[in-house]
Amino acid sequence: MSQAEIGIIGGSGLYSMPGFTNIREERIETPFGSPSEAFVLGDLEGRKVAFLARHGRGHRILPSELNFCANIYAFKKLGVERIVSVSAVGSLKEEHKPTDFVMPDQFIDRTFNRIATFFGDGIVGHVAFGDPVCATVAKAAADACAKVGVVGKLGGTYVCMEGPQFSTRAESNLYRSWGTDVIGMTNLQEAKLAREAEICYATIAMVTDYDCWREGHDAVTVEQIVAVLHKNADNAAKVVRAAVAAMPRERTCPCVSAAKYAVLTQPDAIPAEAKERLKLLFGKYLGW
Repeated sequence: MSQAEIGIIGGSGLYSMPGFTNIREERIETPFGSPSEAFVLGDLEGRKVAFLARHGRGHRILPSELNFCANIYAFKKLGVERIVSVSAVGSLKEEHKPTDFVMPDQFIDRTFNRIATFFGDGIVGHVAFGDPVCATVAKAAADACAKVGVVGKLGGTYVCMEGPQFSTRAESNLYRSWGTDVIGMTNLQEAKLAREAEICYATIAMVTDYDCWREGHDAVTVEQIVAVLHKNADNAAKVVRAAVAAMPRERTCPCVSAAKYAVLTQPDAIPAEAKERLKLLFGKYLGW
């Protein structure tokens, strides 16, 4: 039986979810190791929700150190069908001001040496990723922004950089020349893995600063970002609650069957260990 239907990933500044009732914590083990933190399970706006602090309690895990596979697999194991991911970002456009929220619909990958697939080690597979976020979840988040009075913009491109350092001015201006909207360090890998796991996924990108490109704007400092994070966290909690309340009960989007034809390896060539590891994700299509 599913323990949760909607997952919430809290990023920088959002380490807990106000409004939870019937709260309990559960540590989930996966074939890919341990997730960032224990999951907080409970009820929110009449829905069964699982909350995960992306960077762990106390913000102790770097973006590059995150076990993305374990995090997304654990959500799947809990029965989660949709994930709302909250993330702090820098703005690459004048129109996206600090404390604004953006629901991006595209990503550009500027990371390296990160694991962002469940495939490998004996099994080959590919999923479509042209539209990397779930339009249903993104719209629910954007509508929630309007409902609670937060500036929220639907659509845009998120540059996912390696970090943990912020951009150089040359990098920031390069990304701007591409027409991108915001920059962060975490969400692309989550989106890729959620698609493989057939979980609907969308990002609420909370703008904290103008990165370092803006004329007359001092180079971003951690102190400045933290000040905005606190305000963003309060708004994010309101937006997430409204989004959860408005989320459709049924899924009719392509995310539901994203991995139906993904596996290319011949069934008799797939190692037993790979079958065991990925049974939760692909077993229904391969008769495992």
